Amino acid sequence: MPKSTIPTSHLRLKRAYEPAESSDGLRILVDRLWPRGLSKDKAALDDWLKDIAPSTELRRWFGHDPERWKEFQRRYREELKQHGEALEHLRGLAKEKTVTLVYSAHDEEHNDAVVLKEVLLGK
Repeated sequence: MPKSTIPTSHLRLKRAYEPAESSDGLRILVDRLWPRGLSKDKAALDDWLKDIAPSTELRRWFGHDPERWKEFQRRYREELKQHGEALEHLRGLAKEKTVTLVYSAHDEEHNDAVVLKEVLLGK
């Protein structure tokens, strides 16, 4: 995947259950499923890119098991190759302004938004 020219400070991660702040910039949900128990008002999202999220099969296989993290990252990066247009859209937004990738997982280190951010930054 091509190297990114996105300023690292323009891409942030945040759990959906944390309060929205003006410093979040554009808030984009990157999960396939809507966060359980969260109203649309409280979510304060600008967009929901569920198609860029891991496939249902991959999400179920991973099950947020840290033991499967390395393989999950490999498989998800492979899936993301099918979403070049959505990735370029996100890169374009993040080059211009702050974009917060919103996710609902409890684990802040082992989730799809972490992988997506790395891919967008060209890592």
